[in-house]
Formats: sequence, structure tokens, C-alpha cells
Amino acid sequence: MSPMLTTLAAGGAASEHRTLIISLFSAFVLATLVITVWAGRQTKDASDFYAGGRQFTGFQNGLAVAGDYMSAASFLGIAGAIALFGYDGFLYSIGFLVAWLVALLLVAEPLRNSGRYTMGDVLAYRMRQRPVRTAAGTSTIVVSIFYLLAQMAGAGVLVSLLLGITSDTGKIAIVALVGVLMILYVTIGGMKGTTWVQMVKAVLLMAGALLLTFLVMLKFDFNISDLLGTAADNSGKGAAFLEPGLKYGLTGTTKLDFISLGIALVLGTAGLPHILIRFYTVPTAQAARKSVLWAIGLIGAFYLMTLALGFGAAALISNAEITASNKAGNTAAPLLALHLGGVDSNWGAILLASISAVAFATILAVVAGLTLASSSSFAHDIYANVIKKGQASEKEEIRAARWATVGIGAVSILLGALARDLNVAGLVALAFAVAASANLPTILYSLFWKRFTTSGALWSIYGGLISAVGLVLFSPVVSGKATSMFPDVDFHWFPLENPGIISIPVGFLLGIVGTYLSKEEPDKKKYAELEVRSLTGTGAH
Repeated sequence: MSPMLTTLAAGGAASEHRTLIISLFSAFVLATLVITVWAGRQTKDASDFYAGGRQFTGFQNGLAVAGDYMSAASFLGIAGAIALFGYDGFLYSIGFLVAWLVALLLVAEPLRNSGRYTMGDVLAYRMRQRPVRTAAGTSTIVVSIFYLLAQMAGAGVLVSLLLGITSDTGKIAIVALVGVLMILYVTIGGMKGTTWVQMVKAVLLMAGALLLTFLVMLKFDFNISDLLGTAADNSGKGAAFLEPGLKYGLTGTTKLDFISLGIALVLGTAGLPHILIRFYTVPTAQAARKSVLWAIGLIGAFYLMTLALGFGAAALISNAEITASNKAGNTAAPLLALHLGGVDSNWGAILLASISAVAFATILAVVAGLTLASSSSFAHDIYANVIKKGQASEKEEIRAARWATVGIGAVSILLGALARDLNVAGLVALAFAVAASANLPTILYSLFWKRFTTSGALWSIYGGLISAVGLVLFSPVVSGKATSMFPDVDFHWFPLENPGIISIPVGFLLGIVGTYLSKEEPDKKKYAELEVRSLTGTGAH
């Protein structure tokens, strides 16, 4: 490890670099809190809290969607995966980007036209309200918590490295701090505050990635071939580093894991709650489409830059230094910033601190979006429509959402502390698998299948959710490996790290089985209304 990082990790007396880092971090956090408080003052009713008053343009929402999507997994996890596994690490970038075509072509516009605040609104339009809303709310909260785990793990790793915190207690305290900040963002700012924070963060992240990409390419005289060749040599893997199979082609099991990962990534985005609720913040379906197109452009450009970040880290930093800092590779991007600026130089410290502060802002914005999605679903679907049977006032609903935020924050802090040593890109892939297994089949069937019933929706959501979460619990992600959540015990029997190849077909199949076993007659009139509304926007909120 470099002398500066050794100094940072030592936790001794504060150095000039430590002071600089803390100052930059504090400035970023303070700026985002100011934005949140400003936006919070404009939050007057449920529409403002849940959907930002539907006042954002297609470009603004596209920027916010990109900000929501370019998470710690994108910046820290993918850069680390490429730095350690080369070609196989870049597969995350491809999967995350291609997934947007499913969202654009099948989900964005119909969802904006059919719902009001949550996924449960769409499902409940033509089915029995209470059971479907309960299922949708449960699924939303579970998926959000899986995604939150990744962000919390990323925050713990990042801040621990920079503030010289090496103890487990210190790392858990950092995760708790992120949780507290996230609760503040959502309870004070609602959707308006969260959206503005995401827009600012997206600009900062794109600027940071662009600067690092430029510096990496400058180092190799803008010769991509030189960059890739040096990365392959420095990795110790040679030509295999630039070919498929370093991580996913070793055995039959890892090849299956790759297929499972690919399916989960491509189908997961269209079922992610914090992405789905973004479509409600725009005034029209046309704006929802535009926001997805802007998001695809921004996210595509960013994922191209992850190539330079990952291979740049592999070329300029030894594999041993990357894994010594974090065994899952999550700190490859900040380490790259340090090496590009000059180890033990002020420029190195400034670049390291700036990139890390941007990464931290990224995490805060994404956790706020996730928490808002899950607390909104609890308040609007479960509290207002199931517990209160539609009799809750807007004030009561918003109060329930704020209390739900505190509860979800507490659960996330607890689980994030356990997941602090896992690769954040891998953790996010699990959230994608759960979303694709439980949410996507139900949304697609509800929008496009006339015969679909309440029973089919319940079978699909609960079946997909239980199979995905159950397989994860008994997979190497949780136990049985040095990189597992519980490395000292082994109760895994499912060999794959991603359950998508099993759980996603199960979710789709159970929706069909549940529908045909049900004696309930589908409401064809309601389906006709939903079809017209989803395609034309007639009667949309």
C-alpha cells in the first residue's frame, strides 16, 4: 500500500491530507443538506412528497434517473471488478446498460400513465386492492433493502479508507452515519429534495469520471492498446485478463453464474422500485420517455468511462495493493485518483479526496432514493390503503412515510454493517435478481395480459420474492467463502452467487399457474380501461 494510504489507514495524528479530506467531505454533505432543506420547504402535500409535484422536465428527470442508477456499484464496484477480473468485470457495465431497453420499451410510459405514486397503484387498478398492495409494498421494501446493502457497504469501505478507520466498530459507525443522513434527506426533503440531490450528484459524478478518464488516457498518450496491454501485464494474468473467463469461465458453475447474472441485470432495472417511482415525477408520458432516453445517454457514456477507470487501475496499481485496501476491489477508483495525482503529493490528496467525496455524495443520493421508494410504498400501499382502508388523510400518510423511513434506515444500518466486506456490484446484482423475480413479471402481466388475476399477482410476487431471497440466503454470498457475509460458517447448498437463472423463471411461471388455478374472473372492463390509459395517458394523474 502507498505511504499516503498507509498514513490514512493508520488512524494516527491528523495530517494535512486528512484535514483536506474531512473538509471536502463536510462541504459535500453540507451542500446536499442545504438543497434538501430548501426543497423540503416546498413540500406541501402528498404529490410533492411522493412525486415532486410532477414538475420535473424530461431532461431533469433523466439526470436524476442517471443519478439514481449510477450508484456505488457503478462507480466503486464495477471499477474494482474490472481492475481485478478484466473483461469479466466489464460484463456488469454491459448488463446494467442493456437493461434500460427493457425499461424504455415495456415499462416507462405505461407505468407513468397507469399509476400515481407506487408500483402498487398499477397492480391495484384492476385487482383486489388490499392483498395486491400488501404484496407490492412487501416486495418494494425487500428489494430496496438489498440495494441499500450495497450502498452502505460502499460507504463503509470508502470513508474507513480515507479517515484512517480500521476497526470494525469504526466502520459500523460510518454505516450508521450514512443511515442517519439518508433518513434526514427523505424525511425533510421528500421527492423534491431527493431529486435535486440526485441531479447535482449526477453532474459531479460524470465530471469526476471524465477527469479520471482523461488523466488515464493522457498517461498512455490516448493509446487504448497501450492501456490494455499494460493492464494485462501488470495484473499478472497476461492475455487472459483481456479475454472472457477469468471470473466466470473457470468451471461449469461459474459459467452458469454468469448466465444468471446476465439475466438478472438485463431484466432487473424495469422492476427496481426507486427507478419505477422516478417515472411519476414528470407531467406526461412523453416526458417519462424523454427522461429514459436522457438517462440511457448519460449512463452509457459513464459505463464507457468505467473501462478507463478499471483498466487504468489495473495498469497503474498492483493487484496486491488493490486487494490490501479492500479485498473486493471497491477502492480501486479512489486509489487510481491518488496514483494519477501523485502519491504523497498535495495534488494526489486533492484528487483522492474529491473523487471520494463525489463517491460518497453518490451513495447518499442513491440511499435517499431507495429509502423514499420503500417508505412511500409502505405509507401509500400498506398504511393508507390496507391498514386504514383508504381513509387516511394526506398528513397521516406523509407522517407514516417518515416513520417508515426511520425503520427502514435502522434495518439498513444493521444489515449494511454485516455486508461491509462484499463487492458492491455483486450485492446490487442480487437486488436486480430479486426485482426481476418478484416485480417485473407482475408488472408486465398486469399491463399486457387480460386474463391475469389477483391470485396470479400474489403467486408471482411472493413466489419470486421467496425463491430469490431463499436462494441468496443459502448461497456463497452469505456463507461458505472468505468473501461471504458470514465467512466463519458454512450453510450454503445453492452453488451460484446470483439466483436469477432459477428465481426469475419461477416468478414468471407462478404468475401463470396462480392465474389458471384461480376461480376469480378477471375484470375485462377494468383491463380495457387500463390498456387505454397505459397507452394513451387518458385519465392519468
